[in-house]
Amino acid sequence: MPYNFITLDESASVDSSSASEALPFTLQDLRASIPAYCFEPSVWRSLSYFFLDLGIIATLYAIAHVINAWWFFPFFWLAQGTMFWALFVVGHDCGHGSFSRQKWLNSLIGHLSHTPILVPYHGWRISHRTHHRNTGNLDTDESWYPVSQAKYEQMPWYEKLFRFYLPLLAYPIYLFKRSSDRQGSHFHPASDLFRPSEKWDVLTSTALWTLMLAFLGGLTYAYGWLFLVQYYLAPYIVFVIWLDLVTFLHHTEQEIPWYRGDDWFFLKGALSTIDRDYGFINAIHHDIGTHVAHHIFLSMPHYHLKAATKAIKPILGSYYRKSDESIWSSFVKSYRTCRFVPNDGSQVYYQSSEHQQN
Repeated sequence: MPYNFITLDESASVDSSSASEALPFTLQDLRASIPAYCFEPSVWRSLSYFFLDLGIIATLYAIAHVINAWWFFPFFWLAQGTMFWALFVVGHDCGHGSFSRQKWLNSLIGHLSHTPILVPYHGWRISHRTHHRNTGNLDTDESWYPVSQAKYEQMPWYEKLFRFYLPLLAYPIYLFKRSSDRQGSHFHPASDLFRPSEKWDVLTSTALWTLMLAFLGGLTYAYGWLFLVQYYLAPYIVFVIWLDLVTFLHHTEQEIPWYRGDDWFFLKGALSTIDRDYGFINAIHHDIGTHVAHHIFLSMPHYHLKAATKAIKPILGSYYRKSDESIWSSFVKSYRTCRFVPNDGSQVYYQSSEHQQN
């Protein structure tokens, strides 16, 4: 089924001539600095990451089945949930068209990567397209965008609970309800997330998601709830925590600007993110923390992002953001301080609830 994502040339057209007036470089300047090979995916290399992740997941299941001891399962949950997250990142590349240039292969591997971890591939792919086309735009961004102070003060307790106090468990709810001030579901083609031409893509992914849910129900019926918790639900929760943690840290930082109205354009918004270092996890989750270059060049394979980052850093200068803090220190700091942005202003930054009281 045909689908569209924003391409390198399209992202250049998204930026109007105002880009050269507001930034000391253009998208074309950045692209010209990057070696040409960085823009070309290798099908075999991409497939090798997919099969490697599947192989590790299968091995972990086999080890857990053989050992089958209470003391081992917490280690298994952490490792397997992390591998679920790695598999999600493979599907993420498929959604961007950076896995391969063959749309049918991207859809196939995307579904094989996402359906087992209860992600509706096309529904998520399309909403993620909205996020990338509108990164840093307070009015139109899709995920982990800040709310205004007025909205924060009006939010019901249950919405604040998952948005600000249990943010690392928010993803499944987001699939069904999206974020604040956004309507619709990732499962229903009538959602304003989707174009009419994307109806069958969305229905296909929703049907496969439903079949996966039925399969898990069948396992539970055959082997019991404890089996489901030990072998699937606990790793799934770890996966959700990883997904929310990484996405939160990509876009939630007091130093990252957000824009309203005409002050926003594509490249400016794409720079409203930050690179993070996850230590030895970087290789396991396919360098997803190399996020600035990814937001500028959406269809670049993950295995070329480091080389691209090295090439564009001298041009970006102070516009390039990277945190050297530990991941958990950064999370705790942003968790405590990033609550809302001012009601007015074309370029705004996160403020804390303590700021509101002063």
